Amino acid sequence: MNSMNKNARLAGLFYLIYILTQALAAYVRSQIIVFGDAAATARNISTNELLFRLGFVTQIISALFFVLAAWGLYVLLKSVNKDLALLLLLLNLAGVVVECINMLNLFAALQLLNGADYLNVFSAGQLQAQALTYLNLYTNGFMIAQIFYSAWLLPLGYLVYRSGFLPRFLGILLIIDCFGVLIWFLQFFLLPGYAVISYPSWAVGFIAEVSLTLWLLVKGVRDSGQASTEAV
Repeated sequence: MNSMNKNARLAGLFYLIYILTQALAAYVRSQIIVFGDAAATARNISTNELLFRLGFVTQIISALFFVLAAWGLYVLLKSVNKDLALLLLLLNLAGVVVECINMLNLFAALQLLNGADYLNVFSAGQLQAQALTYLNLYTNGFMIAQIFYSAWLLPLGYLVYRSGFLPRFLGILLIIDCFGVLIWFLQFFLLPGYAVISYPSWAVGFIAEVSLTLWLLVKGVRDSGQASTEAV
């Protein structure tokens, strides 16, 4: 139990760092990128280049800790079902790979606006339009990664539910979160004008993943025998 508690708290710590760094990177982008206004976005990137780079690096770090959190959960849950635990790790890794490759679109926008001499063949308006195009591509790539981030939550939720050493309500929340992220993915690509459809999904996702993180950090795991007695 001591070893499992250490694994649980380590996974919770990695997940918490992931959540905080992801939120910081998203906040930085929201302060700089003005979707639909290429000139304002270009001006913000040029005048806040260091902040833009900080957001970029923070998101890469966030992706690293997401993989580490998935690895911690794999170690914790493989005793329940090793194959499903491996599946959740691989699905998480696939999503992170897509996300990290997609990050090149952010850096491409920065490269277009850095004032390099070889870009003088383009007008300022052309460079701004191309930069905004790359930023829009980043958004699309981020949403593609969500299909993997949706899928990994299903085996994770199932294993948490069946574990006996984590509360079942967390497993149920994670399974609901899986379908919530899937709805968000489908809405973005099939019904882009109806973002309101995804609002409940965001709330469920926040509650599910923050609850799991805090439980792992604060409570750790329960003795499975004790959990079975309480369930009866």
